[in-house]
Amino acid sequence: MPRVVSRLAMAALGISLAAPAAFAQPRPDAKKAELDNLLTALKQAPNEAVATAIEGRVKQLWLESGSPAATLLMQRGLRDLANNAARDAQDDFDAVLALEPELAEAYDRRAVARYLQGDYAGALIDIENTLRREPRNFAAFQGLSRIAEARGDLKGALIAWRRALELDPKTQGGGERLRDLVRKVEGEQT
Repeated sequence: MPRVVSRLAMAALGISLAAPAAFAQPRPDAKKAELDNLLTALKQAPNEAVATAIEGRVKQLWLESGSPAATLLMQRGLRDLANNAARDAQDDFDAVLALEPELAEAYDRRAVARYLQGDYAGALIDIENTLRREPRNFAAFQGLSRIAEARGDLKGALIAWRRALELDPKTQGGGERLRDLVRKVEGEQT
């Protein structure tokens, strides 16, 4: 708990430094409309390159959907994940959720941190919380597929991956992973 309090205090300091930028942010309804449009466009992306660009913007909007303090903590958590510090990242995402318990992307990123630490049960709970708040989170379904596969549940991995592809049909390597999972499931059945 002291780590969470420390991270909250640091985020509060960051708010005072980032406050002018916070006032320049688009209104929440404008962000929601952009997100809705992007998710619709993602389903219709003509190829992986276009899908990757749209995915990046969608993820950025999800990351920035909280307060400036939450956004700062989310950025720290991502930096920790990039530096192979999954435990520190989990602490950052815990702090975000202490501030904003409805922030879907904080649950999704904490699921990643938990997965990297081998805490599949915790990651699954976080994915469930992500999808309860944002059922169009294609990354959560991708994570769910990877966790199911790691646990030996190939049918579950395939079901989750197909759901991810419904939302993001041209995700990079998506078709290849689908074929691989289908081959593994069919091989398991014979």
